[in-house]
Amino acid sequence: MTSIDRRRALRTAAGAAAAGVSLTSCTDGGPARARAGRTDRAAPDRPASPSAAPPHSAGAPPPGGGPAPAARRFPGRPAQITHGPRDRDRVALTFHGGGDPATARAVLAEAERAGARVTVLAVGSWLDQHPALARRILDGGHDLGNHTQRHLTITEMSETDAYAEITGCARRLHRLTGSIGTWFRPSRTQFSTPLLLRLARRAGYPHVLSYDVDSLDFTSPGAAAVVRTVTGRIQRGSVVSLHFGYADTVAALPALLDDLDRRGLRAVTTTELLS
Repeated sequence: MTSIDRRRALRTAAGAAAAGVSLTSCTDGGPARARAGRTDRAAPDRPASPSAAPPHSAGAPPPGGGPAPAARRFPGRPAQITHGPRDRDRVALTFHGGGDPATARAVLAEAERAGARVTVLAVGSWLDQHPALARRILDGGHDLGNHTQRHLTITEMSETDAYAEITGCARRLHRLTGSIGTWFRPSRTQFSTPLLLRLARRAGYPHVLSYDVDSLDFTSPGAAAVVRTVTGRIQRGSVVSLHFGYADTVAALPALLDDLDRRGLRAVTTTELLS
């Protein structure tokens, strides 16, 4: 199959997958709203129960392989990471894990075809519906992390409810992979508050992963626009925010990876970016 035929096939598959439920914007200002049921307004802040913390070592090895890599501390790096070193030819493409699993598999397959490795921040409720994707992501050599349990606006929650969102997803990850995941990214906000940084650390995540390039793919602007947005802003060390569940993202990925290759930039996991 030629490169053009392959890309047409990807776009066709992506268009079909787009009929499924999509993950909405992960920033408060996004035009779409979450399809998940919204909770009642959070109760006044109260201390989170220590018993809510997920296990870190218990449990049988996950099927299909050994325990997944755990969250790790990077000395000298801030608690909130927006980008990696600017003096190395590496970037991290990070995907918010939700939506139709067909688009997720298409993105992973295209990344692997190009020799790229990505970081997936999965929503816990999405993992509940598609548990096999956790092992699929890890078996492809990618990072797998935590993007809260229900993908609600975590900055509007009480301390207890926000902590439950973090640890709820962490438990799913641990049950499926033997680890709470390598990274945590809060839902519907680019940057964490001091409270979220503290809750993430309590849950076992030394760093919270932000980003310095927003692809805006969740607005469905067309594949060409996604490519222009990313390539116009990306630089050495960049962490790019992208999403599963959108046809434009799948269709944009071949051209985006080709552009990175021409620039001599290598797409790696966030762990490798910072190592």
